[in-house]
Amino acid sequence: MAELAIFGGPKVRSNPFPQYKTIGDEEKRAVMDVMDSGVLSGFLGAWSSDFLGGERVKKLECEWTEHFKVAHAVSVNSATSGLNVAVGALGVGPGDEVLVSPYTMSASAACVLVYNAIPVFVDILPDTFCLDPEAVRRAITPRTKAIVVVDLFGHPFEADQIMQIAREHGLKVIEDAAQAYGASYHGRPAGTLADIGIFSLNVHKTIQCGEGGICVTNDPELADRMRLIRNHAEVVVKDMGIKNIVNMIGFNYRMCEIEAAIASEQLKKVDDLAAVRVENADYLTQRLRLFPGITPPSLKPGLKHGYYGYPVRYDAKVVGINRDLFVAALRAEGVPAKSGYVEPIYLQPLYQQRIAYGTKGCPFTCSFNKDIKVSYAKGLCPVAERMQDEELIGGAAVHKGVLKSDLDDIVNAYEKVLGAVPLLAEHQAKISKTG
Repeated sequence: MAELAIFGGPKVRSNPFPQYKTIGDEEKRAVMDVMDSGVLSGFLGAWSSDFLGGERVKKLECEWTEHFKVAHAVSVNSATSGLNVAVGALGVGPGDEVLVSPYTMSASAACVLVYNAIPVFVDILPDTFCLDPEAVRRAITPRTKAIVVVDLFGHPFEADQIMQIAREHGLKVIEDAAQAYGASYHGRPAGTLADIGIFSLNVHKTIQCGEGGICVTNDPELADRMRLIRNHAEVVVKDMGIKNIVNMIGFNYRMCEIEAAIASEQLKKVDDLAAVRVENADYLTQRLRLFPGITPPSLKPGLKHGYYGYPVRYDAKVVGINRDLFVAALRAEGVPAKSGYVEPIYLQPLYQQRIAYGTKGCPFTCSFNKDIKVSYAKGLCPVAERMQDEELIGGAAVHKGVLKSDLDDIVNAYEKVLGAVPLLAEHQAKISKTG
C-alpha cells in the first residue's frame, strides 16, 4: 500500500474534479432573444395585465405545471423568496409555531421569523436526513400552524406519514425541494408532495438560471396569495377585491425575463441531468457499500433519490479513527470530501441570542410569542448534531461531467485510507497526547 498523501506520499488524484456546467447554446440564444426584445422584465407593481409578469415568466410557469403535473406554478427570484411567500400565504403570524428542520440551509427556518412566528426545530432521521415523523408528532402544540419539510440532499421526506399527521392536526405543509430534482415518492415528483412545494434555480442546483425559484401548489387560493406577496400585495388588494388581507404586505420577489428564458431551456434538460446523478450515485454506492464502517445513501422502496448531494455515514467505532481525521486523509488524496453539512441551525447566534428584529428580542419576546416555551439548547436534536459532529461525510461529486474514472478515484481513496487506518490511529493517539 502506497504511503498516504497526508503523510507526504503520492496522491490518488492530482487533477481537480470536473465542474458542473449545464449552460449551452440554447440558453445563450434564449438570452439574446430577450435582449433583442428590449424587455428585461414584464412585471408591473399595480393591478393590470402585467401584474403577473412578462411573456417568458408566464411561459416558464406554464411549462412547470405541465412538467410536474401541478395546477399552479409561481415563479420568484429565489427559493428563499419562495419559502417566504409560502409561509405568508398560509397566514402564519405572531403567536404561531412552525416546525422546521435543524439540518438544512438557514432560509428553511428563517422564513418563519419573517412573519414574526417562532421556528420549532424537530430532529431528523439518521438514514435519510429528513424530518422524523414521530418527532414531528411529539412537537405539535396548540400553537403549531405549519410544517416546513426539506428533501435534504435529494431524498424525499416521509410524505405519507407527515401529511397524515398534518391532516390530523389541521396543519399545512411546505416542502423545500430545492435539492430534489429527479426525486420521487411512489411515483409522485418531489416538490409536489405537500400543500406548497419550493424549487430552487440557484446556480448550484441541478438546473439553474443563476438565481430563481418556483413555488407549486394545487390550491388556487394559495397560488393567488403567493402571487400577491411576490409583487407588492398591499398596492393591489383593493383593486382586486381581496377581503383576506392577512400577510398582504408584498415584496419584490419577481423573476426577470432573462432568468425565465434560461430556466425554460434548463427545464428541458432536467430529466437527463437528474438521471446522470442517479447513475453515478448507484455506481459509487455499489463500490463503497463493501467497506466496513462506510454507509452510502439509503433509499426506501418506492422512492427515487435526486442526489444533489451524496451523503455517506461513517462509523468511527468500526473504522478505528475519528471522522474528521478520515476526511482529512481523503482530501489529501485529492478527492472531494467534507466533514458534515451545516451546523444545526438553532446553534446559530440568531437563535442562541434570540435577536432578530431590533434590539428587544423580537419576535421571540414580543407579547404574542412570549409564552411560547421553545428550546434552542445544544442537544435539542441529537441525531442532527451527531450527523454533523461525527458521522456525515459529504462532498462526493456525482453530477454530469463526472466520469466513472473520477468515481473510481473516490473509491480508491477510500480504500487507500481504510488500508492505512493503523497508521492514522497512531497519529490520532499522538495528537490526543499532545493536546
